[in-house]
Amino acid sequence: MTTKAPSTVQEFTADTIEKKAYESVAGIATREPNDRFRLGYHIWRFLTVRNGTLENAVAESGARLSISREDAVAIIRASLEKNGITV
Repeated sequence: MTTKAPSTVQEFTADTIEKKAYESVAGIATREPNDRFRLGYHIWRFLTVRNGTLENAVAESGARLSISREDAVAIIRASLEKNGITV
């Protein structure tokens, strides 16, 4: 059996909503990296659809956070506002 090299990952540019969503959760401590990716996806979904609140997006993600949800929401909100996105 042969093993192929993994596919290359093309990063989003810094001005895209996807990059800003995932950067907003980069500093949040989670149990596993996948929890952070799942949280980033839910923040991106919240920013594109604008259905519900930021607090709901964090809760719906099901990410296992090492900090409280309130602290996570505050960190995400501050990061998004720093990037010019108001929530």
